[in-house]
Amino acid sequence: MATNPDIKRLLGRLTRLRTDDHRVVTCYLKVEPRDRARGKYLIKLKNRVREVEQALDGLALPKGIRDEVQKDLARVVDALRDPKALPATQGVAVFACAPLKLFELVGLPVVHRSRLAVDRSAMVRELASIEDEIGTLLTVVLDRTAARIFEVTAFGTTEVEGVPAVATRGGRFRGDRSDSPGFGEHQYHNRIREERNRHFAQVAERLFEHHRRHPVHGIVLAGPGKEAGAIAAFLHPYLAERLMGVVSLNPKEVSVPLVHEATLAARTEFERESERNIAHGLEDALGTGWAVEGIAGTLRALGRGQVRTLLVNAEAAQPGYRSGKTGRLALLERELSADGDVHPVLDVVDEAIEEALRQRVDVEVLYDEKAQAAVPGLASLLRFR
Repeated sequence: MATNPDIKRLLGRLTRLRTDDHRVVTCYLKVEPRDRARGKYLIKLKNRVREVEQALDGLALPKGIRDEVQKDLARVVDALRDPKALPATQGVAVFACAPLKLFELVGLPVVHRSRLAVDRSAMVRELASIEDEIGTLLTVVLDRTAARIFEVTAFGTTEVEGVPAVATRGGRFRGDRSDSPGFGEHQYHNRIREERNRHFAQVAERLFEHHRRHPVHGIVLAGPGKEAGAIAAFLHPYLAERLMGVVSLNPKEVSVPLVHEATLAARTEFERESERNIAHGLEDALGTGWAVEGIAGTLRALGRGQVRTLLVNAEAAQPGYRSGKTGRLALLERELSADGDVHPVLDVVDEAIEEALRQRVDVEVLYDEKAQAAVPGLASLLRFR
């Protein structure tokens, strides 16, 4: 399922790249269906490229390096210009540096948000963490007669088991089985209902057995009509807590790529709901001192290792500074004066995402409008006060 299946090879190359003589362009881009519609992703990318080019003055780059960066930015736009040539994924990552003979484009199942960075090294934390972040999901596609169980990861989907329904006996109802009118029909419908319930209970048990052997991050139920949602009542409590959504698919016609796409789409919708819940709880956490809001305060908490969950307004952007010695981030250069070796950065929000991933902090980028309204740029839930 991966556009570039050798992610480890790519990571190995990128993590070895670091240069003071050149700059590496890193681009993470959301290309979900709504982003592809009428080329919205390309418009946003071009706007971001213009912003980066205007901000290059603040990086105080020599003219030769600046020219290299502008050429690499143009190469990135050209590579992503044709929507038909894009990977069939929800996101892409591009890494470019012509002097180092670097140009890599890889399809990703999801990205936190569209980002464009220019630095001495590539931003690889999101690429490195994506498999762990999505983890392993189980999707079951079923109807009354059969079920197919799929294991879904960031870059692939595998069908792991088929579960046929076992009928007790065949035949339609007969109206002459009792003196009561419709008695045979009543028995027939009861039998169908019992067989359906036994089938759903059996499928739920198989799902739990898979989870016991290899714990999963989430469950997605799929089927025609209301069939898929009906199995939720049979799930073990451990799995019910991990239910991410219900989608409509036909088990007799479904394909592996379709299951992969539908599962990740269900996960995305689940994440949107989680955003609203987290934003709703932020106010209480602020009142008790277990949260920090605002870019400046969140960057200080991140530098102290206090952050448990980083909340990012998807629309936020702000230039700032990073210490080359400690990696701390700040809006003002003077806040890092004691560290020495301070460098300007194009966007401390993007840098904060990268630093949070390095610290293995949960990152929640907020796209829901109500959730965004609660987060002024950045906020964080804390490990300690």
